[in-house]
Amino acid sequence: MKATHFAIFLVIGALSGFGASAKDRLVGAWHLVRIEVQGPDGKPVTMSQPTGMLIYTRDGHMSVQLIYPKSANAESDQYSRDGYEASFGSYDVNEPTHTLTHHVKGSVTRDLLVGKDLPRHYRFSDRRLIITPAAPDEHWSVTWEHY
Repeated sequence: MKATHFAIFLVIGALSGFGASAKDRLVGAWHLVRIEVQGPDGKPVTMSQPTGMLIYTRDGHMSVQLIYPKSANAESDQYSRDGYEASFGSYDVNEPTHTLTHHVKGSVTRDLLVGKDLPRHYRFSDRRLIITPAAPDEHWSVTWEHY
């Protein structure tokens, strides 16, 4: 293989994530593409889509922020308060099990999430990151795209 062909192969591989560890592929800023939720009957729930950003740093820190449209009934739950969701902390990656764990150090919901470990399954699809819950009783999927 000629040196120029090899260099092109390396650039294409780097852009597609070929040969990179999952942690290397996670690092950077991601914008929210969509959230999908299933109801108890297994059918998709129609919902207003929020806008959001997820950041992973090389040294193991993470931050996520979402804001839901005003048209959505701004319900509060363990993740959000009045239509706004934000948390930060650290993260670990277990590549063999495709599991990512967020260790929450701060959250807009304060005591509901602070100190909790949130295990998630992850997979990559081109420039997208799809995160799903590790808990079998949760039925949602969040798709992010690398900026």
